[in-house]
Amino acid sequence: MQAVIPTRSDQPRLRTFRHAAYRKRCRVECLFNRLKQNRRVATRYEKRAANYLAMVLIAAIRLWI
Repeated sequence: MQAVIPTRSDQPRLRTFRHAAYRKRCRVECLFNRLKQNRRVATRYEKRAANYLAMVLIAAIRLWI
């Protein structure tokens, strides 16, 4: 796996990075941020993995709608 983090513009040597991969990374980070705004998902109240997965799916459906 390769990092897709762009360098700051004030650095003397700018590294190249893949813009498409950076856009996908940003979308995934935003998705996790929005999922974690749901309190049950962020703190994992559910003891069983199946119940937790169901809560994640419900939160994702709420975002989709």
